[in-house]
Amino acid sequence: MPAWSSSWQLPDQIADVLPSEARHIEELRRLFLDTARRYGYELVMPPLLEHLESLLTGTGEALDLQTFKLVDQLSGRTLGLRADTTPQVARIDAHLLNRSGVARLCYCGPVLHTRAERPHATREPLQFGAEIYGHGGLEADLEVQLLALEGLSAAGVASLSVDMADVRVVSSLLDGASIGAGTLSHLHAALSAKDASELSSLLASQPSISRASAEGLKALLQLYGDEKVLAEAEKSLKAFPAAIAALQGMRWMASHVANFGGAVKVGFDLADLRGYAYYSGTRFAIYGQGAELARGGRYDEVGAIFGRRRPAAGFSLDLKELVSVLAPRPLRAAVCAPWGVEATLRQAIAGLRARGETVVCVLPGHEHEVNEFDCDRELTLVAGQWIVQPLSKTLV
Repeated sequence: MPAWSSSWQLPDQIADVLPSEARHIEELRRLFLDTARRYGYELVMPPLLEHLESLLTGTGEALDLQTFKLVDQLSGRTLGLRADTTPQVARIDAHLLNRSGVARLCYCGPVLHTRAERPHATREPLQFGAEIYGHGGLEADLEVQLLALEGLSAAGVASLSVDMADVRVVSSLLDGASIGAGTLSHLHAALSAKDASELSSLLASQPSISRASAEGLKALLQLYGDEKVLAEAEKSLKAFPAAIAALQGMRWMASHVANFGGAVKVGFDLADLRGYAYYSGTRFAIYGQGAELARGGRYDEVGAIFGRRRPAAGFSLDLKELVSVLAPRPLRAAVCAPWGVEATLRQAIAGLRARGETVVCVLPGHEHEVNEFDCDRELTLVAGQWIVQPLSKTLV
């Protein structure tokens, strides 16, 4: 087979983005960055690759397996192509900004995954994220949720819903128990999968887990649904003050999130431990158009490995995933103009473009080609003056 026959093919789950979709993604990128700016978030641009030990510091095995690795031909050291931007932003907060107060940071750029997170998803997400450092109160958790909701609502996502959890509920039940890392991982997996049989078997093999804790963990398997779940959980977990405090925090946040735009549905799943090794408190996912569109929460340990442990909360989303569930944008209106070098024509075109109009100069012989713009008007010479007319020839 000739080399050229496959030279245009891309790796699995890597794709070019064509004009209409690219324009939509860029509009979303600007929308989210502008929304974050209005909240006071500052834009940072971390590099796409770093020394591997810096990129993966404190992130755990899951991100390690998702990270492409290569050798730097200049230094001989191993580099990684980022699979998530949050560790880089934590490094910036800890080492470069080093502020004593609150720092609000946002970013938008590509990340690369060795494996796609879901079937048919891209391995090259365009990740937008916003993070707030330096405030340990629930106000920060609520702010990032509201920022995410505002961006998604402005993007045109309908029927938004938020799913909340808090890793401190489970950690409080296991506090004081002596459990190996492997067993702990299996416990978390059984809870997330709501596998009652596996959970019971694991609890029976762990004498350091008290009877009250075991009963509380079993109860979590049924504690999912609307706000009534929190009241039921408070009854089941009344012997665990830290769990009660986490439940009260979720109730407070839910009361404010539910009032966003008057139409956000809030649910809870107290056994959902996705990212348990990463999050230190609240964890949330936002759904719309039948898909999970954003996720985030509190991760106070993210900067500890950089020598600066301080409160942190944030969220991220993939703009490519988001655009795939939204209706396509209509073509952008434009003015068609004849190609020419006459001074008056060039001045007329320049004036229109200066006012924000898109002006497409039609090259000779290509007058009837279709492009990515809706040329609903044309620049026409009338009585020695260039004027804009609708294509129906009626003057505007």
